[in-house]
Amino acid sequence: MRTNHPRAARVLAALVVLAAGAAATSCGSERPGEASGVLDGGQAPGAAVRARLVAEAWDGSRAAELWRTGYHPTGEEVQLPEGAFHDDADKEAHGTRNLELRGELPEPRKDEGTVEWESGGSLTLPLVDAREAYADLDRGSGPHPLTVTRVRLGEMTIATSRGPATVPAWLFTLDGYDTPLKRAALSPSDLPKPPIGPARDAPTDALGGLLGLSGVAHDGRSLTVWAGHGACDDGPAVHVLETEGTVVLSGSVVGGPDGEPCTAQLLAEDVTVELDRPLGDRIVLDAFTGLPVPYGEGHGKSPKWD
Repeated sequence: MRTNHPRAARVLAALVVLAAGAAATSCGSERPGEASGVLDGGQAPGAAVRARLVAEAWDGSRAAELWRTGYHPTGEEVQLPEGAFHDDADKEAHGTRNLELRGELPEPRKDEGTVEWESGGSLTLPLVDAREAYADLDRGSGPHPLTVTRVRLGEMTIATSRGPATVPAWLFTLDGYDTPLKRAALSPSDLPKPPIGPARDAPTDALGGLLGLSGVAHDGRSLTVWAGHGACDDGPAVHVLETEGTVVLSGSVVGGPDGEPCTAQLLAEDVTVELDRPLGDRIVLDAFTGLPVPYGEGHGKSPKWD
């Protein structure tokens, strides 16, 4: 993190504001634990206080209760065929959402579908129409589209905030591929009203929003997040604060141009954060926004976050 005097002063000012807010905020059912997974050797004090405020606001809250009872994917809604893709042209067609339909889409239906969690429990939600699902996948154009030869309703397994779940999915058979492209046929539950607002007046290098949750390790002991940084720093860092009910992630950047001119450019990369214990059903929160970290990137991201 950069350490010139004006920025240090802003960090101190943010700390004073956040500390005052902490004194006025009642604690949740659990107090935040110690930070783990510090990647850059230290965290701005204001950012650390902000993470604690977010954890205290969510722990034991009505928002946390609603989050845990809803369907909130933490994995991609779109799953590729096995061995995809055969060549760069097919890969580009998928990336630009360039499809060509040969055949008919199923007629619109007002059916419902069921989320069934591996750990037990289920939830019934309205089914996404095949035309809506196809329109989400096909928004581009070009000389080499992926050809869809058949569309049918099936199912897929997806990671969620409550663990793995089986959900209805539209299966798009692609010309030249043995297995289909899958797209979840249920929309995520509405996001609960957050118990805390976004951070204000925080230095952008000391605390910034995360771009998305890229994945959770199979054993739940690590998270991979899509974190942003600038063109003239040493890259992103992510700190983690664990409590009984939450995992609060704080994004920041390391190093900087030391006063030298720099282009205004946003870069991003995956950062893996180790946890002290498995994630379980704890809520992964962004310290900057005060919200659960959105999953995925691009058109794989939950529509509720767009």
